[in-house]
Amino acid sequence: MKDQERYRELAAQARADADSAELTNVRDRCLRAETAWTIMAERAERTERLRAAHEVAKAHEAAARAAEAEAATATATATAAE
Repeated sequence: MKDQERYRELAAQARADADSAELTNVRDRCLRAETAWTIMAERAERTERLRAAHEVAKAHEAAARAAEAEAATATATATAAE
């Protein structure tokens, strides 16, 4: 289970606890917990998106370096053959 899924579950549980609370201070505490868990889930989702984008960028950079190295090798081979 991913972190954000767990955080969403905890937010839902906090909301259910708030809905069933009889005391105002308990309800307020549960609603604050729901907000905190929701924020944590959103941050975890953002982190995952950024991590995935970073991995794609790294893969593109590695492919570009490989292409440059291959081109340099081909040029060196052609120059040596002359």
